[in-house]
Amino acid sequence: MRRRAQQISSTLQRELQKVMARGFNDPRIRGLITITKVELTDDLKNAKAYISVMPEERAELTMHGIKAASKRIRRDVMERIHMKEMPSLRFVYDHGMREQQVISDLLASDPFRDKVPALPDETGQDDQIESTEE
Repeated sequence: MRRRAQQISSTLQRELQKVMARGFNDPRIRGLITITKVELTDDLKNAKAYISVMPEERAELTMHGIKAASKRIRRDVMERIHMKEMPSLRFVYDHGMREQQVISDLLASDPFRDKVPALPDETGQDDQIESTEE
């Protein structure tokens, strides 16, 4: 991505996050909404904003509300940043956060995690203490 596109993408992401943080009157839009990244086309006319929603049970309904409010969101962002031509916005649900949570849950529930044998120290001897019975 060219430098100009990266700058605009970063600015859009920051300003979209601010608009999302202010909240909406739409009851469908609830939960913690995060703009994870913004991708711009080479001609800077179209932008794709990836959104994460927590709790995930609200994601589908929240995405419907955001898509319905997309024109207002675009207008609010346009008022915050002054560009010659504001890119059209498309909102996409980012499944990456969900995948990270699934992996984290799998690692936390690993039954073998605590059963890994201790490695010998550098001298080749184990650090185990032998008990002597009398």
